Amino acid sequence: MLKSKARWILRETKEITDYIDLPVSSITKKLLYQRGLKDTETARKFLNPTLKDLHDPFLFEDMEKAVTRIKHAIETGEKILVFGDYDADGVTATSILMHTLTDLGAHVDFYIPNRFTEGYGPNQEAFYHAQKQGFSLIITVDTGIAAISEAELAGQLGMDLIITDHHEAQEDIPKAHAIIHPKLSSQYPFSELAGAGVAFKLAHALYGTLPEHLLEYVAIGTVADLVPLMDENRILVYHGLNSLTHSEKPGIKALKQVCGLKEDINEVHIGFAIGPRINAVGRLQDASLAVELLLENDEALALEMAKQVQELNQERQQIVTEITSEAKQMIKQMGYLDDYVIVLAKEGWNTGVLGIVASKLVQEYNRPALVLGIDSDLEEAKGSARSIDAFDMFENCMQIKDVFINFGGHAQAAGMTVAAENIDRLRTSINRLAREKLTAEDFKPVLYPEFEIELDDLDFDTIDEINKLAPFGMGNPKPIFQINRLQSDEIRQIGANSNHLKIHFRNEEKQLDAVGFGMGDLYPRISPHAAISAVGELEINEWNGHKKMQIMLKDLKVDEWQLFDYRGIKHLSRQLEGLEEDDICTVVFQSVPDEFSWIHDHFPVVKPETINDPSLDLIHQTDGLVLLDLPDTLDELAEMIKLMQPNRIFACFQTGEQNYFSRLPQREHFKWLYAYLLKKKQAVIPDDLYSLKQIKGWTTDWIEFMIKVFLELEFVTIKNGVLSITPNPSKRDLTEAKVYQQKLQQIEVEKTLFYSSYKELREWFDQQMKVVRKAKEEKVYGL
Repeated sequence: MLKSKARWILRETKEITDYIDLPVSSITKKLLYQRGLKDTETARKFLNPTLKDLHDPFLFEDMEKAVTRIKHAIETGEKILVFGDYDADGVTATSILMHTLTDLGAHVDFYIPNRFTEGYGPNQEAFYHAQKQGFSLIITVDTGIAAISEAELAGQLGMDLIITDHHEAQEDIPKAHAIIHPKLSSQYPFSELAGAGVAFKLAHALYGTLPEHLLEYVAIGTVADLVPLMDENRILVYHGLNSLTHSEKPGIKALKQVCGLKEDINEVHIGFAIGPRINAVGRLQDASLAVELLLENDEALALEMAKQVQELNQERQQIVTEITSEAKQMIKQMGYLDDYVIVLAKEGWNTGVLGIVASKLVQEYNRPALVLGIDSDLEEAKGSARSIDAFDMFENCMQIKDVFINFGGHAQAAGMTVAAENIDRLRTSINRLAREKLTAEDFKPVLYPEFEIELDDLDFDTIDEINKLAPFGMGNPKPIFQINRLQSDEIRQIGANSNHLKIHFRNEEKQLDAVGFGMGDLYPRISPHAAISAVGELEINEWNGHKKMQIMLKDLKVDEWQLFDYRGIKHLSRQLEGLEEDDICTVVFQSVPDEFSWIHDHFPVVKPETINDPSLDLIHQTDGLVLLDLPDTLDELAEMIKLMQPNRIFACFQTGEQNYFSRLPQREHFKWLYAYLLKKKQAVIPDDLYSLKQIKGWTTDWIEFMIKVFLELEFVTIKNGVLSITPNPSKRDLTEAKVYQQKLQQIEVEKTLFYSSYKELREWFDQQMKVVRKAKEEKVYGL
């Protein structure tokens, strides 16, 4: 048995393939249905996103009003300020409006608040500054819906405010000249646009035609902000990725160059390369550099700015590494490993990266994490929280909201400010709530396979078809599938440090490669004969003109106990390497051979009679057994197996010189030896034994064994080294001799445990553990 590292929860699936009348596989139809695409027309539009299906921007409430005011400002030469945000969505939204308004001849500039000195969103000081600079119209992008007092101040200062945002609105709505917000526009068909998407809709309305030249920006902002990639977002990202691939914008080209991106751009490139670099600027300094890069028209200048962005990202990575290391050290030193929610705070931690650190701690410890940076001057701590599926961070923090100075977020992520003196109170309160609600199972990561598939269901066309559901993201996750009880014909470690795993699955007709990055440690824990269940993403691997089906592993498991057949292997240490931390013990029936003395340094070594010792608790704490030598009887081993029911058995039996099975004298051998002794009357030991070896070619072991049988049956006697025939001995069968019976048992032990096939040995252990084999497993092993 090998337990999965995550819980596998299958998404609910019904047989719904008849509702979608398209020439696609049943697997693709199920995937479409699970994404809410339950009829032919919506499924067709999803598979073939077209810009014609974008909604009319004037369906937004206040869009007409906003466009009229902006055009009037352009015509009259008013100064317009685009007020953005410092993340990738805010940066790209700012760039969209800057491009648009500049194209339309506006007198325009942009402003992005500093994360550290101003915080998120519009602030009064910035508005005062804008008024002094002569701006009469402010347009917010990706922010502003919570700026109640700032909107009021703008009116007092004689500035009109147009808010474009997508964040959750509070009870009170700012009094602005116009608000463009998908969740506040009842006539607009789609409510999940990102900030960049809302800015793009305003740009569309201002141009009067679709601004396809801005699709690169909206794709970056939409993917980076983790909004659902459905409906308009899917259309915008689908076409935006193509625009990113072929972009001629100097800023985009330079950014791709420092990212090392030469191939067609996909959503993964945005999520793990482009987006993080844009975000890095605002995490460490003023985010204006990121906007200036995207707007730059000179290729040389753009490349210089992109290199600055790259340096900032590398600095950000280093800071994250250092803080994460400090955090792990703190968890260990402060004894927080058993906390249900990890709460850490330290002076000097960069608050701009603490969300990333919190995410890494959640991945490492599988529990919620709050990470705070302490400002000793303000006597406050500011930071971020990330959570697990089973613990709603927003809901639980709202139950203790009096602990916070400021708090906001959602189920899986949040930001907060707390008085430094209340950090311990926060830790105690949030852990109390977690202990009331979470179980041990909740701390296990969760994977959501779409459904179970068979290897026979797969082919290249089906996998190609599945990939047509891209771009993947929130609302349209890249499908992962569960494949059960696959038989492998090769398992090996790959990579320079052997830290990755590769498995080759096959059945009678099809083959599938499996690659598990970072799973190399599982190699010694999977028997070559195990029936493996796996969860992962399906791909086609093309190399040198050859195509192979491949599953990129997320997790795997073996449901049955495993037998590792290492019988007769001399370099046993190589096979058991990497298992030192597992709950494994070595059982020795006789003694540890000298050549295996190293085993003491790897695992506890015990005798069978100590298994029941309550002080050792071997029955409950042992997951695997290393069997190094053969028992005297099968019953001895059988009783131990029945008692311990191990999940893994490492059969490492060595026979050495004690090869009973191949050296058992037959009845005719005993008959010949007795006749020989009867004729000689007496035999001198060991001289006559040497003669026997010469005459018959028998081994000393054989001759000594037969003499021991004769002695026990009183057929012969030995006195002063002379062996004599007993006159008129009683008639007795060879099997009456205990020494003969012992040898028969030893033969049976060796035959069953050492000379048997893997299948036969597995069956024998199954019988001891009373395991009922499933029909499919019988097929796997050919039983």
